[in-house]
Amino acid sequence: MLEGRRVVVGIGGGIAAFKAVTLVRELQRRGAEVRVVMTAAGARFIGPVSLAGLTGKPAVVDLWDPSYAGEVHVELGAWADAVVVAPATMNLLARAANGHADDVVLATLACARGALLFAPAMHERMWGRAATRRNVAALAADGARFVGPVEGALANGEVGAGRMAEPEEIADAVEGLFASPDLRGRRLVVSAGPTHEDLDPVRFLGNRSTGRMGFAIAEAAAARGAEVVLVAGPVTLATPRGVERVDVRSAREMEAAIQAAVARADAVVMAAAVADYRPAERTAQKRKKSDGPLTLELVRNPDILAGLGASRQGARPVLVGFALETERVVEHARAKLERKQVDLVVANHASDGFGGADNLVTLVDAAGDEPLPRASKRTIADRILDRIVDRLRD
Repeated sequence: MLEGRRVVVGIGGGIAAFKAVTLVRELQRRGAEVRVVMTAAGARFIGPVSLAGLTGKPAVVDLWDPSYAGEVHVELGAWADAVVVAPATMNLLARAANGHADDVVLATLACARGALLFAPAMHERMWGRAATRRNVAALAADGARFVGPVEGALANGEVGAGRMAEPEEIADAVEGLFASPDLRGRRLVVSAGPTHEDLDPVRFLGNRSTGRMGFAIAEAAAARGAEVVLVAGPVTLATPRGVERVDVRSAREMEAAIQAAVARADAVVMAAAVADYRPAERTAQKRKKSDGPLTLELVRNPDILAGLGASRQGARPVLVGFALETERVVEHARAKLERKQVDLVVANHASDGFGGADNLVTLVDAAGDEPLPRASKRTIADRILDRIVDRLRD
């Protein structure tokens, strides 16, 4: 959480500026004290009065704001533990990368003592421009962090990779700026997403996992200093910064990738929703529709987590599994803990776990059950990693 942290939110001139209200609220909910600065263009999309009402302080648009006895950008730059710019437009990123300081957002960035975080938002073609990539690289080289952009609906109705990350994800990234490096020198293998088991060249068996929980764990682990290998099923999520990603499709491909990565692992977190069964036969051509019913023969997929538990020598690697259930959630999770010989099972109901930015889970281990309050997946990721850190210390 962000208790005692001071955060400046800088709002650039993009349509995603309306999400800044939710971002400010979410940062405050997590305990942060928030102040707002806006470009003149940003103030065209959302009124400063709205932000002032939320924070109890004026939202600063004018670099020459007379309400400050001194220089507002110097004061806020020294005050803030972090400055987060959301949305960060193509123009704002370019000016920041080149050291411009001719508005209150850029001048505050120039004077910032704390961490810098950008949440880019622009059309996909603008995000893909070589100039934008150079500017992002320059800011990253100077120590700035980035969250997003993500794939989704853009302002003009097109779909592409330029949409600003959701406020909850940005708040997660702000928390990550202050993460303790307690996993430095450790290697974690994390699985995420579904597996797709092909019936033919166009059809497959799968599930509704988005991969967001596993990606949150990988991102949080990297922020805490770990070397992270993320084995991802078919998802459209961006690779977290500092994470090595291996893309797979089927359960058997995931098993092979995890076996290749696990040799030096200190912990393995199996957050993926791996298919229990696959078709006995994958046809080379599309299966044609007939007038009668279609019967499929399914065969068992390898149980990756159980295999790791059975082959583990001693207490390493630490093994974490997930139990997504529709009934008797904790009871089934405890049975999985014992049957698969793992250290921790993260249990949740299917109605809580799929799709959303938050989750409601119970941590189940040999010592007992710990229900966690509903929280963002990034916050839950850190609670899981806290358990792993404790195991590694033991």
